[in-house]
Amino acid sequence: MSKMLLVIDIGNTTIVTGVFDNEKLIASWRLSSSLHTSDEFGIYLLNLLASKQITPSDIDGAAFASVVPFIDSSMKQAVRDYFKVEPLQVNALTDTGIKVQVYNPAEVGADRIVNAVAGLHEYGAPLIIVDYGTAITFDVISAEGAYIGGVIAPGLVSGISALFSKAAKLPQVSLSIPERVIGRNTEENIRSGILFGNGGLTDRLIDMIREEPGLKSARVIATGGHAELMKQVSQRIQYVDNNLMLEGLRLIYSRLNHLD
Repeated sequence: MSKMLLVIDIGNTTIVTGVFDNEKLIASWRLSSSLHTSDEFGIYLLNLLASKQITPSDIDGAAFASVVPFIDSSMKQAVRDYFKVEPLQVNALTDTGIKVQVYNPAEVGADRIVNAVAGLHEYGAPLIIVDYGTAITFDVISAEGAYIGGVIAPGLVSGISALFSKAAKLPQVSLSIPERVIGRNTEENIRSGILFGNGGLTDRLIDMIREEPGLKSARVIATGGHAELMKQVSQRIQYVDNNLMLEGLRLIYSRLNHLD
């Protein structure tokens, strides 16, 4: 019997949403995180689903994770009002099925745990997940399948914005890979620094993580808005999976509702 699940990842810059028909992701979209009210969310979601001939009555359940707390209540209300289901909000207290072996598990972002659940399920352990969003996060899963921590660095757009805001003469630039590392004008200089610089940061941190006990053979998965771009400048990224977060939400929802 077909069961449709609405999944939503609320990030600082982007909201990614998708619909699963049983285990198959049949549609996904990216929205701006500038939406705030329950009616804004509800109307956007209705229109997106309608573009794929999915009606509110087709949705049997919903799950979301968020790193923007002030949006959470609006999203919950939107799902209740427009889809008539009670959404599962995944947070640090949710039984996700993965051990979180850090000093304070409650401070780990829900998005990082959800990615870890999906990464472990899809790619096994040990594993390094690099998520390119507002921040660049590195999440590490031990050979035993536990989440053991990671690294946080500024994101690509965050780096450009910081340069632009602090240096009046520097222009905003597009994120496209320059032909050479030595830029011949200011724009090429910045693009080289941001892209090749973060490629080097990625590879160096992965090398250092792999030096930790039990992590030498760790696979490297990239996800997030700039994952495809960064794979072109990194020598360590092995796979790109931009549906990792959505798949993790599906797995956690299925676990808690005994659907698997």
